[in-house]
Order: sequence, then structure tokens, then C-alpha cells
Amino acid sequence: MITLSHYLLVGAVLFCISVAGIFINRKNMIVLLMCIELMLLAVNINFIAFSHFLQDIAGQVFVFFILTVAAAESAIGLAILVVLFRKRATINVEELGTMRG
Repeated sequence: MITLSHYLLVGAVLFCISVAGIFINRKNMIVLLMCIELMLLAVNINFIAFSHFLQDIAGQVFVFFILTVAAAESAIGLAILVVLFRKRATINVEELGTMRG
């Protein structure tokens, strides 16, 4: 039988992987955005697990709002990256730090 601690462990492992991905790879902006999305998914797993085990639908409804905001954030972030790549021909974070008005 799968208990609440199993779901929380999976969520914690995913969250730690995404934090490690942010600290290890600080050069590629697309990988950074993917790590942030993985963080949000880890939190969503915890919300759904608590919602299921407490028999409360509020956590699952909250996950839908988080997914909606995450999708909008991804679309806007990727659009900005496309514009930056066209302008600078790179998505290296270190080179993007030298932008001037």
C-alpha cells in the first residue's frame, strides 16, 4: 500500500533534483526554466497527496491554478528566450547579464 510518506518522498526528491539542477547548471536558460517547472510539479505532487489523504478537494483545485500560472510563465519565458536568441545569438546566462538599455 502506498502511504502519504511515499508521495512526500517522491515530491522531495523531485524538488531536490530541481534545486541541484539550478545550482549545477547556471549557463543554459532553458534548463533553468525546466528546473523551475520541475519544482512546481514537485509541489503539486505534495498538494495532491495531501488532498487525497485528507479527503479534501481544495488541494486539487489549487493544483489547477498552479498549472495554469506555470503554463503562462513557460510560454512567456520561452518567448523572451526566442527574442533574446534572435538578438544575441546565444542563451548563455553569463552573456545575457551584460545587457544594457
